[in-house]
Formats: sequence, structure tokens, C-alpha cells
Amino acid sequence: MAWDPSDGSKRRSYHHGNLREALIDAALRLIREKGPAGFTIAEAARAAGVSPAAPYRHFRDRDELMADVAKRGFEEFTLALRKAWDEGRPSPLAALHRFGAAYLAFARDHTPTYTAMFESGLRIGAYPQLAQASEEAFGALRTACEAVIATLPAAKRPPALMMALHIWSLCHGIASLFGRGDGTTRQVPMKPEELLEAAIIIYVEGLRVS
Repeated sequence: MAWDPSDGSKRRSYHHGNLREALIDAALRLIREKGPAGFTIAEAARAAGVSPAAPYRHFRDRDELMADVAKRGFEEFTLALRKAWDEGRPSPLAALHRFGAAYLAFARDHTPTYTAMFESGLRIGAYPQLAQASEEAFGALRTACEAVIATLPAAKRPPALMMALHIWSLCHGIASLFGRGDGTTRQVPMKPEELLEAAIIIYVEGLRVS
């Protein structure tokens, strides 16, 4: 059974062989209801309809469960970002705008997963698979930035890492402040996608003239 991070509210009946998936679904529902730190592994077991001891077949504690949710989220996130980038077609800047829109769409449409990825309080370095998945997502952004940088005059090209961090900050800040799908964001007189597109244009054009 495929895991769908889009909606943690979908309940599945537990049977032998899908305990891990049932617990992940339960964690996503609880994140939506209580936040990433608002439940225990025993509550996840109860929400999944299994015994309190059952989660320990797969996870040593609640943090390890959250790390698995976040890892899967980053894997789906990376796929979405790479699809939006589409190898920089028809131009790197146009593709970067799509990339940013895909970032916002993921935060809006997969809010519990996004919360687990960025707000769980986990020490990412303690979970090698999570750390790798996170780096692959950032690597997709860095690749996009390298392509955009290559279109700038040679004397005005910033370090790729610096640009990637700047664009990430723009995407993440706008997503967190104005683009979440849980009703907690501030209202602004424009779409988050429009706000991000304008910010990217100002940023890139600023590099051209600096």
C-alpha cells in the first residue's frame, strides 16, 4: 500500500504487514490536531488502533517515528521540486518560479508532513536517512540556483550556496507566514505565489545591477 502524505486524516484499518504505515498515518493525524510535539507514541498507537507496545516493532521512540514521517516527507518534497524544475526548461528563471510555487504548494497541501519536516525539533544529524533526504531536497534547490547564476554576467555571479540559502529563506518564510494549509497564516492582499515571484524577480534583478 503506497503512502500518501497529502492527508493525514485518512484512516486505514490495521492488519499484519502495514503497522508502520498505520502509525505514520496516525502521526500525521495527530500532528494536524495537536502539533508536532503534542502527542506521545502511545497516543499514536491508540490512534492507529494497535497496542501500546506495537510501535516498538518499528520505532524505538516517538522521535524515531517523527523522523520517519519527516524523511518520507522530504523524499516526496524533492520529487515535487524536481518535477517543477523540469531541468530548467524553458529558462532557468522561469523554472525557478515554478520551483518556488511547488515549494508553496507542498506547504499548503501537505501541512502535517511539512510540519514534521521543519518543526518537529528533531536533531536531523541523529537520523542519517532523514539528513540525507533533507540534503537531497536542498540539493535540488542548489542545482536550480546554479543554473540561474550561469545566466548572470560573470562578474555578478554570487556563490551558489549563498543564493540557494537566500531563495530557500524566501520560499520558507513566505510558506510559513502566508501559505500554510492549516488556517494559521496571516492574510495578505495577494497570493503567496505572487509574493514569492515578485521577491525572486527583485532578488535576481538586484544581482544583475549590483
